[in-house]
Amino acid sequence: MTRTRPWIAFVGTMALLLTACGGAATGPLASQAPSAGAPTTAATAAATVGPDIPIGLQTPLSAPGAVTLGQQIQRGAELGVEYVNTVMKGVLGGRKLVMYTEDTQGQNETAVSGYRRLVTEKKVVTTFGYVHSSALLAVNEVAKELGVPTISSQASAKDITAKHYDIAFRTHLIDPARANAWLQLIKQKGWKKVAIIAEDTDYGVGLVNETKSQSQAMGLNLDLQVNVVDKTAVDLTPQLLKMKDFKPDLVLLIASAKQRDQITDQAFQIGLHPAVPMLNSNDEPTATNFWDLHPKSGVGLMTIATFSPKQKLSDAAQWAADKYQAKYNEAAIYASLNGFADVVIIAQAIDLAKSTDPKAIIKALETGTFKGWPDTPVTFPRADGVNWHNWSPPVLIIQFTKEKQDWREAPILISAAAAK
Repeated sequence: MTRTRPWIAFVGTMALLLTACGGAATGPLASQAPSAGAPTTAATAAATVGPDIPIGLQTPLSAPGAVTLGQQIQRGAELGVEYVNTVMKGVLGGRKLVMYTEDTQGQNETAVSGYRRLVTEKKVVTTFGYVHSSALLAVNEVAKELGVPTISSQASAKDITAKHYDIAFRTHLIDPARANAWLQLIKQKGWKKVAIIAEDTDYGVGLVNETKSQSQAMGLNLDLQVNVVDKTAVDLTPQLLKMKDFKPDLVLLIASAKQRDQITDQAFQIGLHPAVPMLNSNDEPTATNFWDLHPKSGVGLMTIATFSPKQKLSDAAQWAADKYQAKYNEAAIYASLNGFADVVIIAQAIDLAKSTDPKAIIKALETGTFKGWPDTPVTFPRADGVNWHNWSPPVLIIQFTKEKQDWREAPILISAAAAK
């Protein structure tokens, strides 16, 4: 009888146990890979690849937040996870992304508590999807301590990136670019009297201040009437009547979600618009429900937009646009494409970092070049001022000239590169 040496028996037993349990061996046994052609069970494959990687979506999905934008971003983000896990075949050699979602409601406190849950309970490596600037600014004050990066998908206030926090990134317009676009239009049209109605948030007040400072720098000598209103106010008729008495050349509407809809309709009801041109500050009117909400009052409205069908999409974004059309029977708009792209950028950054450590992902975002929704490279440089960690799409101003006009067919009044 041949005796088995104890150490050989031990090694053999451990190898059998590790195989049976699907565990990943370390040390000398780790090199004992299955032979070519040998079957691989789901358990051993999962053990070899590693666990799913959690990411966090924070976006407004209920009032008083900008629900339409939040839903569009969520749809795009879900397609982004599908694309990463199927077309890209995962990250870090095959690990899947899993997305956890928190409804910010557009509220600072809700956004902060949601971020804490995502980071401490779900262990997400990145968060994204933010729409409301005030909510993201509040989150970033916590994020700079917890260290998990945030990506603004739709929030545009300067201080989101101008504070130069290591954790803060953005793939959206900055307010200076937005204001620069409508000041170009004002100059082009020769308008001098401008009435502004703005919500009392970082977004609203920030754009008022940006419009003032840039108009002075451009020497436009505008006569501005500014009306800052509570973001929860419902009846804005008194302010709009005051604006009508001012006899402006242009009305600037700087509000979001339900309040923007109320102002659009109330301005129409009192005869302020379309008698006076009105320009909306964000791209919410490109959503498919715009004409359901404003069958008459939407005619003549000008609005900021950040995407045109004339722009060439990346291959990944074209995949998303086709999937979106098939799934929802409507065209994807900028919010959905950006939500999709942010997930794909996160996946590329994880692969570049070769790690799920948030610090390594931050470094990868800062130094890498990524593919997003446009057919142009996306980068997040440690640049001066507001351009810190910021990639911005071109700025468009379009105008609806007839009822039920598809935003993709609306005339483009201004097409400007993102202001620096």
